[in-house]
Amino acid sequence: EGEVGVGKTELAKTLASLFGRKLVRLQCYEGIDTNQALYEWDYARQMLQIRALSESEMKEDAVDKLFSAKFLLERPLLEAIRAGDQCVLLIDEVDRADDEFEAFLLELLSDFQITIPEIGTIKAQSRPIVILTSNRTRELHDALKRRCLYNWIGFPDPAREVEIIQARIPDVSEKMANRVVAAVNRLRDMELAKPPGVSETLDWVAALDALGADELTAQSADDTLGSIVKDRDDLELVRTNIHEVVSSV
Repeated sequence: EGEVGVGKTELAKTLASLFGRKLVRLQCYEGIDTNQALYEWDYARQMLQIRALSESEMKEDAVDKLFSAKFLLERPLLEAIRAGDQCVLLIDEVDRADDEFEAFLLELLSDFQITIPEIGTIKAQSRPIVILTSNRTRELHDALKRRCLYNWIGFPDPAREVEIIQARIPDVSEKMANRVVAAVNRLRDMELAKPPGVSETLDWVAALDALGADELTAQSADDTLGSIVKDRDDLELVRTNIHEVVSSV
């Protein structure tokens, strides 16, 4: 869990890169169900198969064959179970899904297996690394948290954030990186509806670099404010105090 833009999703991407595994991502949203998350049948191919069968071939076992692995469409959860330790499964923003979907995840995270009525139980031969992220738009149930190792990701300290900038945007000078990070921390101390995360810090540096700005001034900050502030009321507040934000660095 953590604030928006602090790098929760990036953690899963980095783990996949570090271990040389495939990243399998399930983006959660309100109303998501097993058809989007687990599997569904390829009805178009099944219909084509039926039309291709002659009358003599339309036997009982022919119908059974229509519900075989050949006509199964993998969704992220089934893909991760089959891939096992060759992947990192990212279940992103699980707090956006509803309680029913959260309950569905309990068995998966406990036994790493699923049951498809027409085929049977598919169990992971080895366990994937699973990362669940949440922005705390709602409280997750204890049953789900018991199946996880809990970690809170907060805003990095200034020195660490400068290191992140220099790693992602090597061309930026250390002086500029330090000035931007100082300004961002000043913004985080203001009463903003949406405090800027690390991703917004990187966007701000990239925007300043694209404009060829050599230093952070009130003018260059105002010209690129849309990359760091993402709320209209926040924009008005920051513009009113832009000189204070910049002078503080």
